[in-house]
Amino acid sequence: MKKILVWPLLVGVLVSGCVPKVDVHGYVPVAAEVASISAGDSKDSVRSLLGEPTTKGIDGTNTWYYISSKVRRVAFFAPREFERQIVAISFAGNRVSMVERFGLEDGRVIDLNRNVTVTDGRRLSFFEQFLGNVGNFSAESFLGGG
Repeated sequence: MKKILVWPLLVGVLVSGCVPKVDVHGYVPVAAEVASISAGDSKDSVRSLLGEPTTKGIDGTNTWYYISSKVRRVAFFAPREFERQIVAISFAGNRVSMVERFGLEDGRVIDLNRNVTVTDGRRLSFFEQFLGNVGNFSAESFLGGG
């Protein structure tokens, strides 16, 4: 009788690990709010309407970015981003010059760490290195003779 009760519990635990979990990161304003921004609006009016940006451009003043992403995780598999929204508001001085929207389909995957050290010159295989040394050494060079 105990075995009959253990199997449904075990199956339930295993199946619950396969249920996808969705994590939402960041904040992108509602489309209607973004549409109400036009060229010439001030930074203060954008900030009061949309709030603080997720990040700012390199110098901190030219472009504001509002970024949101959704990531799905299933069991032990690597997490996969399936949705990304970016609103970029560019400024010329203190006034809005351009408002752009980007999605996941507009991005490119950049591998920042490939664990490869790139060196200049010709790369030799193990056998080329091994056979390249044949005949380059003599007994005199090991014995200190001249």
